[in-house]
Amino acid sequence: RDLGIDAVWLSPFYPSALADGGYDVADYRDVDPRLGTLADFDDMLEAAHARNIRVVVDLVPNHSSDQHEWFQEALAAGRGSAARERYIFRQGTGPDGSEPPTDWESVFGGSAWERVADGQWYLHTFTPWQPDFNWLNEDVVDYFDRMLRFWFDRGVDGFRVDAVTVVGKHPDLPDAPSIAGVVAETDAWAFNPYTVFWPSAHDAWRHWREVINQY
Repeated sequence: RDLGIDAVWLSPFYPSALADGGYDVADYRDVDPRLGTLADFDDMLEAAHARNIRVVVDLVPNHSSDQHEWFQEALAAGRGSAARERYIFRQGTGPDGSEPPTDWESVFGGSAWERVADGQWYLHTFTPWQPDFNWLNEDVVDYFDRMLRFWFDRGVDGFRVDAVTVVGKHPDLPDAPSIAGVVAETDAWAFNPYTVFWPSAHDAWRHWREVINQY
């Protein structure tokens, strides 16, 4: 307050294995026990508001942690299950499916696909510990509606949205065009026309706006 600050932004404080600095979220409606509790969060929020300081928290919609209960359920449920439809699972290519489904590259380098025990592959735009959600799945849409409402109802003032450009993907997941000189971690994802600002991402953003407008 004495510095004239009128808002603070909290990077992810949710339960996480910290495979990517907390952006691998295992539970979107709790506080990592290493940092405190929901009661501590409420106390902090009340103290900030008493000083006219607003609080913005991170929304991480593109992916969860591989420790998230939904992903663990998807692994256990197997091919063709409703649980796997919440993420992006595909069959591999090649005679025995041992090659990734597409040539998509991870932001952090290497394939954007990871194979699981039953032979299918899942998409991870970032680390293998961050499986991408399928934003065409109604379970996912509903889950994040509830997440937004959970924090707004506690008094949070807004959200900073992480990795917003890659929430949408081409439903057919075609191979990306080859770009010479692409550098992992800076360029690899930016040149994939089938993920960046794909139209279905805009649909998700408009939907969030509708929820947010209610607050």
